[in-house]
Amino acid sequence: MKLSPLVSMMLSVVLFLGVPATFAFETDQYNLPPEPLFDIGDEVTDHVRENIQTALDKLNADIAVRLSCLDKTAVKGTKCGSEITEKKALDALRSNDAAAEAVYKQLGSGNLFITVTGKWFKEHKFSHEPALYKVGFTDSIFILMPIDYATISPTIRMYGTEFGTDKVEHFFQQGYQYYKLYNDAAAKGKTAKEAEKKAVDWGKRTERTYFGMLVSGVYSNADLYANYAGMRFYQGLGSPVQIGSTTRSPTLVLKDGKWQINEAANINETLLKPFVTDHMNEAFNPSGYSFILYPTVKRVVKNQCSAWQKAYPQMTRDIATKRSTDLELWNGEDYGFAKKGHSVAIASCFDEKLVTQ
Repeated sequence: MKLSPLVSMMLSVVLFLGVPATFAFETDQYNLPPEPLFDIGDEVTDHVRENIQTALDKLNADIAVRLSCLDKTAVKGTKCGSEITEKKALDALRSNDAAAEAVYKQLGSGNLFITVTGKWFKEHKFSHEPALYKVGFTDSIFILMPIDYATISPTIRMYGTEFGTDKVEHFFQQGYQYYKLYNDAAAKGKTAKEAEKKAVDWGKRTERTYFGMLVSGVYSNADLYANYAGMRFYQGLGSPVQIGSTTRSPTLVLKDGKWQINEAANINETLLKPFVTDHMNEAFNPSGYSFILYPTVKRVVKNQCSAWQKAYPQMTRDIATKRSTDLELWNGEDYGFAKKGHSVAIASCFDEKLVTQ
């Protein structure tokens, strides 16, 4: 597919700046799946857990090498440093930063157009179907932006919430970037709130530019939430994190100097589930749209109202409005939500006229 001059220019900028890989991928939750999607939350969690274990195996292998250097049992050809150097290397391998980087490589790395997790979603054969839904082009909110549709992420259902697979990619990729930005700010003496703001402000800039409005015409609050939640995920690998009124146990622990998954943390319930919320759904947590896209989104939503009323028979305008309003923060934390003038509220489907935010 031939890229427009604007997109070609932005790709060049992204490559030059070394920006992380996911590039302006969009999704469409206004168009509901024609049949219910199977909930793949546990299946995705199993995949993530397997990749975390692979990351730990690699880390522990490196730890074993450093230990062999210290106790003089290293195999011939192993490059060993001084005792001080090896001890520093061991400390680094046993840090949360090392665990975060190892997990990121397994789940968040990739090329300019897709992460390893995005590739898995495309190639994996789920145990039940339908597991993914991609709206047809002529019904899509992106009918006037074919390049957006060409990169549209399918909708999935995890733990009762529907959202695009791009949110999982943001979670693992941009979430890691947030994690590093937070740590850099904290190392320079910033408070926790200031460090969070540093990461969130970076995310908002990317949504205004190469990950959002400037390229695709979409400023996604749901993307910003996924980035922020991903940061919390990485912070919680080796340390407990507060999620609302609950303290989430660390995902990983060090035992006898080696990393292992923290089985005491009820990992199948706490690995991803606490982070999966309607914040990731772009119908309930609406995006801002360019003046080109906005009329089309309004028209599509209006055409989809009967489907929404059927799917949510107990929904009212007030309930839908509150549901969206409650998503502007996450457990009282500011993840970067921004009200945009060209934004379409799903509450419009439960009233006589189209309501915009």
